Formats: sequence, structure tokens, C-alpha cells
Amino acid sequence: MAYVNRSSGESGVSLPGWPEGAGANLLALRSHNGALVLDLLRTAGTTGISRLELAGRTGLTPQAVSKITARLRADGLAAEAGHLASTGGKRRTVLRLVPEAGHAVGLHLDRDELTAVLCDLAGTVVAERRAPLGLGAGAAAVVEGAAREVEALIGGAEVSVLGVGVALPGPLDHARGVLHRVTGFPEWDGFPLRDALAGRLGVPVVVDKDTNAAALGLAVGGCAPGRGPGAGRDGAHGDGRGPGVGGDHGGHGGGGPHGDGGRAGRHGDDHDRGRDGGDEGVGGRDGDTGGRDGEGARTGEEAFAYLHLGTGLGAGLVFGGAVHRGARTGAGEFGHQVIQLDGPPCDCGNRGCVEALCLAAVGRGAVDEAARVLGAGAANLVGLLDIDVVLLGGRTVAAHQEAFVRGVGAVLGERARREGTDTVPVRIAPGGARGVAEGAAQLLLAPLFGRGEG
Repeated sequence: MAYVNRSSGESGVSLPGWPEGAGANLLALRSHNGALVLDLLRTAGTTGISRLELAGRTGLTPQAVSKITARLRADGLAAEAGHLASTGGKRRTVLRLVPEAGHAVGLHLDRDELTAVLCDLAGTVVAERRAPLGLGAGAAAVVEGAAREVEALIGGAEVSVLGVGVALPGPLDHARGVLHRVTGFPEWDGFPLRDALAGRLGVPVVVDKDTNAAALGLAVGGCAPGRGPGAGRDGAHGDGRGPGVGGDHGGHGGGGPHGDGGRAGRHGDDHDRGRDGGDEGVGGRDGDTGGRDGEGARTGEEAFAYLHLGTGLGAGLVFGGAVHRGARTGAGEFGHQVIQLDGPPCDCGNRGCVEALCLAAVGRGAVDEAARVLGAGAANLVGLLDIDVVLLGGRTVAAHQEAFVRGVGAVLGERARREGTDTVPVRIAPGGARGVAEGAAQLLLAPLFGRGEG
């Protein structure tokens, strides 16, 4: 096992939530442009992508792209994937990401179970472990148990590990990695989980809510709304931050001292006029309505809510491809909206919370009732945020997928008919039982590709 431990100053890439001085990462990326190019290599898959297409999609000059890809190849992050058929001139070389060049651990700490996955740079799970967990067993026991599972997961594998992403029920402070009064386990209030686990393992750790991690995995992993298998990479006029949500495009600006091109004009005021670059210039993401190589176009769904119903209930919110955490990283406490003033008590201290009502109904075997209660909460969310789609996940939903999709969809349909608006679709989120753990790994991986952060 090889842990990578460079300083953030060496890499030029800052990972939100990482301890000061522990911005360790594999990629010696010297600018935002490197992340843009690397992300296009990632989404191109094993087929690869040519330098000319990279230039067109980022708005960088071909010379800039050549410099960036040369660095990526020297770092072992990119490799040749073959050549395109000749159209009369020299055949163009296509490049691909080297997924095995780095790995991240994703750790899902549920109230009664631990799931750990080891993912490569492409987000592919290469190893997985599950173990019982008692979140109420005390901080020392939980941290030690989690650390042992991570060590067992990696074992003797000679891989570069960027760090560990940890996802668990909230509320918590994502920026500092400190837990608040985790619902049902108030004894965790104020515990510095990030620092405790980083100190035990000796690698960077990022902590987030389980719902945010799952939503990040969906946004970054290519399974976000409007992007089923084979969907196009670049969407129509978005903000350029999420998979398939293109939006930054325009003319090339002047190169800086390193000649890596200028900023691609942003859709809007900067369209087609570019700006002078800094040391390397800053590229953008294109906004073509179609994908590459004949793949389908996006449907324009750029905002979604992931509702996770398992041992608790919460939401992960994504706008423009980026997870919305709020000013104090506390957004998404969806389960604790009160919808029945004299309802049953909830572990949070309120009465009539959506979470308490849902879990009580499930406990009685009244799944259809639980689904409509969840739908009532989802309708509030749709009305407040005007999102494009609702995705459902979590072990309780997984056990009754059809009932929850039908029940939540019925409530949203009733709302749409009353208001004369289109019905917001309801779907089961891909990823299954390890979706949260895979999303936790993306807490380390996504920033390296310039993805998932608002």
C-alpha cells in the first residue's frame, strides 16, 4: 500500500474539507485547465479523445492542450488509446485516462452498518468490504473499527491512495469535518471525526453527510438526471460544472507565460471574446447540445434532489452539477421538516417530522402510506426549489422500489395538476446499496477533475 502525501502547494489543487497542510493528492495539476482536460479524458472512457477535440471542448488553444497532456502523460495519468482514422492527413492520436494511477477510499458509516469501497480515478470500485457497526458504541470504538476496515480494504495492494471520504448521517460541518448532534446519537456533537480518522490512518480525510455524498456520486459519475447509459457528455447551456452540463464556450484568450491559452468566453457577456490568461490561462467547458461520437444529448435536467430513506431520511441537493451544502454546510436536513404538528415524536426533538412519520409507517408495514408521506415532503421541496427530478435511494426504498416511486410520483402528480405545471419525474437512483460509499470516494476524486463543488 502506498499513501500519497504531497502538500497542497505542490499540487496546486485544493480539496474542500481537507486539513490545512494536508492537501495531499496524486495529481501535479498546475491549473484549472489540467482538471478540465483530465475530466474530459475521464468521461471519454477507454475510447479516448484527441487533443484537437480537447481544445474544442475546453476553449484552450491546441498548444495549451499539448502542454497539459504532456504533463499528464509524464505524471502517468494519461496514455495513448490509439489513433483516429485518417481523413487525408496525419492520423490523430487519442488519449485516455489511466484509472489505476490513483485510488480513493469511500466509507459509509450508517447507524448499524459500515460499507467501504476502494475506487480508482475513473470511480470504478476495485474492492469492497461490509461490516456491522454500532454508531452509538462511542467515538473511539467507531473510529478504530472504521480505520481497521480501511486498512483491511487496501490490504497489501500497491496502490496510490489519495485519502478517505467518509459519509454518515448529519447534521455535521463539512468544512471542518466536525459532527453536530447526529440524529439519534447526540453524544457525537462536536466530535472532530475528520481529524481523528486522519490522525489514525495518516492520510487526508473528507467528511460529509451521506445524502450529499450520494448526490455527488450521481452528479459526477455520469448517472445524474438526463444522463442514462450512453447519454452525451456535454449538455445544453448549463453552467459547466456537472457532467453533461456544458456552458462555458467562446473565443480563445491570449496565453500567459506558460502558453496554456486564455479563458474561453463564458456563455453570455464573454461569448466569443476571450480574456487574457494568467500563467496558464483558464479554459472552460463547451456547451454543445450533443454528446461525442453519436451519443445522445442531455434533456436539460440540471437540478435534482436525492432523497435517502434508510435508517433515517435526508436529502442531497444538486444544482448545475454541484452539490448545494449551504452557508454552514447544513443544507439537506429534509427529514426534519414538520408536516404534522401533533405527530409522533422524532429523535431530533420535534414532532411530526417526515422522517418519523415515514419510519413509523414502514414499521407498521404501511409502505404505501410511507410513500405518500415521503411524497408530501418531496412536493414541498419541489415547490420551494423548482427542481427537475427526484431520485430515491436508501435501504428502505430499495426494499419497496415500486411502491415508493408510485406513491411519491402520485403526490407530485397531484400537485402538478393543481398548479397546471409539468409533473416532476421520480426515479430510483442508480448505485444500489453502495451508492453512498461510492459517493464518499468522490469527495476525494471529484475536485481533482473540477467537479461536484459549488
